[in-house]
Amino acid sequence: MLSYQHAYHAGNLADVHKHAILATALDYLARKDKPLSYLETHAGRGLYHLDAPEAVKTGEAAQGIARVAGWFGTDHPYTRARATVTAEHGATAYPGSPLIAAALLRSFDTMTLAELHPAENAALRDTLPRHRAQVVQDDGFAMALSRTPPDPRRGLVLIDPSYEVKTDYDRIPDVLAQIHRKWNVGVIMLWYPVLASGLQTGMVQALRDTFPDALLHEVRFPAARPGHGMIGSGMVVVNPPWDLDSETRRLGDLFATL
Repeated sequence: MLSYQHAYHAGNLADVHKHAILATALDYLARKDKPLSYLETHAGRGLYHLDAPEAVKTGEAAQGIARVAGWFGTDHPYTRARATVTAEHGATAYPGSPLIAAALLRSFDTMTLAELHPAENAALRDTLPRHRAQVVQDDGFAMALSRTPPDPRRGLVLIDPSYEVKTDYDRIPDVLAQIHRKWNVGVIMLWYPVLASGLQTGMVQALRDTFPDALLHEVRFPAARPGHGMIGSGMVVVNPPWDLDSETRRLGDLFATL
């Protein structure tokens, strides 16, 4: 299935949660003068505009980053990444994970991005020049399994599927375990939706059992509209960078005010 279009959801509260944690982790890793590998399994188009018809239709960005941007000071890496993107693409531009990574990584770091949807893949290629990232049209899980361990070995992989394929909930714990066996020093970061149905709970428990030392963080927020199934956002981080839990605790306190 290739029906999912993130343009309807870009900048929502789940993006805020995910991107703030991703930006904090990448900023920490980039402080050391050693090259990094960044891999992303479900990259999307990379660049969104919050005044686009899709974003306006759902109103999720208005309830998301437009509402809570003040949570992040000018020196926060999430703010710095967004500022880099708006300076180049205009005030309504919002970066997906690939552009957040591109804004925070250095010229000697490597980026490999998988996106299977043909139109989203083409848009991502147009947004990120070839010298900045390798963009492949491939199943994201297959890309991660085939390209780990990367060179350089130091780095991070973001796994961020749409979960429109419901078997992903069953598949993901094994995929993460395989990646970890091949790349035991890599930071493995997984986003998942917190659903009113509880569909994610079996996967989360399996990940807790497999990775007892992983950082697991969930936040709750109001449904985007009546009947909408997503009521929160979750992140699992295997081999979390030092002190990432401080940022997740801060975010937890902020989300609790909504």
